[in-house]
Amino acid sequence: MSRSVWCCAAVVCRLCQTLAVMRITAASPENLRDVATVHVASWQSAYRSILPSEYLANLSVETREATWRQILAEGRSELLVATDGGAFVGFVSFGPCRDEAAPLDRGEVWAIYVAPSAWSSGVGRALWRVASERLRTLGFRSVSLWVIDGNDRARRFYMAAGFSVEVGSEKEIEIGGAKLREVRMVVKNDS
Repeated sequence: MSRSVWCCAAVVCRLCQTLAVMRITAASPENLRDVATVHVASWQSAYRSILPSEYLANLSVETREATWRQILAEGRSELLVATDGGAFVGFVSFGPCRDEAAPLDRGEVWAIYVAPSAWSSGVGRALWRVASERLRTLGFRSVSLWVIDGNDRARRFYMAAGFSVEVGSEKEIEIGGAKLREVRMVVKNDS
């Protein structure tokens, strides 16, 4: 079975100045171990100063892989994966907005993670562009996502992509015993 290639771009590595080809494709079951590995590594790096170290150390690639396997099998969201020169570097999961009372034409980025070694290389931007176009094709005129307060790197990324904090959307959550604040960010997606 062949998979759709949503994006294929030649990029020059910032560090070694070599040319690599980044491909963004629909995920397959064979990608889910890589998805889970990047998911765990990203959490362990991005949330180091936000979540308890013991919680982060105990994150399980096997558990995340099982979760992604279930999500993919149920078709709850679309899942795209990025490879750069053959190496797995990131993923984005998106679909209809899950928030209660959300407009019917609002999509949601459920997750977007890039391998820490590929941060600031354009992988996240490429994943967002492809997801945004796909959401637009599906009729979603706006897109939301949730971000944990204190995850400044992610907030800067989302703001650079045009997202802004939706006033009054803050909510309290608990992860690994830590009480956190999460805010919803929204961007228009109709052009």
